[in-house]
Amino acid sequence: MFCCQLTGGPYIFTKNTAFPRIATDSVIAPTNPSTVYAVLWKAFALPLLSFAPHGFTFAAMPPIHWELILYAIFCAVTVVQLFFYLFFYTRVAFFKPKAKTQSQQHPVSVIICARDEDENLARNLPGVLVQQYGSSYEVVVINDNSMDDSKYILQELKKTFKSMNVVELTQEAKLISGKKYPLSIGIREAEHEVLLLTDADCVPASEHWVQKMQDGYAPGIEIVLGYGAYHKKKGLLNKLIRFETFHTALQYLSYALAGIPYMGVGRNLSYRKDLFLRNKGFASINHIPSGDDDLFINKVATNKNTAVVIDPDAITRSIPKTTWKGWLRQKSRHYTTAKFYKPKHKFLLGLYFATQFMFYPLLAASIIFYNWIFALPVFGVRLLVQGFVLYKSMKKMGEKDLWPWFLFLDMWMFFYYIIFAPALWRRPRNEW
Repeated sequence: MFCCQLTGGPYIFTKNTAFPRIATDSVIAPTNPSTVYAVLWKAFALPLLSFAPHGFTFAAMPPIHWELILYAIFCAVTVVQLFFYLFFYTRVAFFKPKAKTQSQQHPVSVIICARDEDENLARNLPGVLVQQYGSSYEVVVINDNSMDDSKYILQELKKTFKSMNVVELTQEAKLISGKKYPLSIGIREAEHEVLLLTDADCVPASEHWVQKMQDGYAPGIEIVLGYGAYHKKKGLLNKLIRFETFHTALQYLSYALAGIPYMGVGRNLSYRKDLFLRNKGFASINHIPSGDDDLFINKVATNKNTAVVIDPDAITRSIPKTTWKGWLRQKSRHYTTAKFYKPKHKFLLGLYFATQFMFYPLLAASIIFYNWIFALPVFGVRLLVQGFVLYKSMKKMGEKDLWPWFLFLDMWMFFYYIIFAPALWRRPRNEW
């Protein structure tokens, strides 16, 4: 079969044994020998017609229905989105901790790095120091070259809380940016095997935070992932920040439950000291300013050594940014590490982000150019599944107040990706 343009075309030459052979002189040839078509006719059409044993018939090519193609792509994108919600995110929505045959409390070292965080230390550190925990635990605070009153606040707290160990750093690490160096010092100073990491601007949601996080450990478990949320404040920006944080946690927690752990957040993260030392700490990622939490976990986590804890008492909460500029800068810095993830993680994350980005534009195109009667039911199926999964997940993670806004927040993610996509290719900044 081959195509050729004639008057009224395009046409397809179809081999047909039911018709007699067509003589080449009976086919209308181009009248103007100087046209490109005439050259193509002589070069291809006439030789094929003369050698065809059974002749050819002409049939018009069917028109291309672009509106149908748009609708088909919209349906395919929706199927991919439903796959992520049903295969991955339902694991968080219906999460139940595994029953333990025996309970054991491990000695824990809580590690906190701080630089010029005097107000946060005074506000949040007591919440870490008054934890109700049956076994022994210590709090190691690394004061990294602070120029404010952090040193004096830590000295005062030390008088009351004897379990606190303060490490004063007075020199900058050469060629190691970010907080990898102070964090490494704190880990080496830690007395206990189980490490629990958080930030100076974080406070545990309850006095049982240490207990709940260490409950995630079992034989063979070396990493426990927790949820680091933000305080609830008034205003649209606060809702956007908290939804994006919840959305990120929904992904890395559900992927870990599916046996594909790829990151954790330093606001609420635990792993064994031996795991850190066995993998030579941050040696392989010291050249990258960020990544002391997500890139390290991406490197060492497996489907056998990683567990998650989803419990309202196991959450930490941080103070969110109050300006758009501050939040944009923070998120741009976070996304600069994504390009260093393992290929399978980048594929899964990229597939979800791409289909989520395309969903609403394709929905609008299908309604306008195809037929809203067919487009809206597809949208409705995703909306029902999404709404149910998000409701259950938000309830478990203490973000239930965001649920009435989920449709608007989901639409907002289209613009979110446009704003932050360039950060994926941007060079990380050398900052703490």
